[in-house]
Amino acid sequence: MARRPRRNHSPAFKAKVALAALKGDKTMSELATQFDVHPNQ
Repeated sequence: MARRPRRNHSPAFKAKVALAALKGDKTMSELATQFDVHPNQ
């Protein structure tokens, strides 16, 4: 099983995810799926 290469997220991407999380209209699981990140991130 091949491992996926480690991804580095840009500050703009992190800000977009943070703003979406602060809105509060979606659950963490939904946000993780939308932005293709692990829910614990």
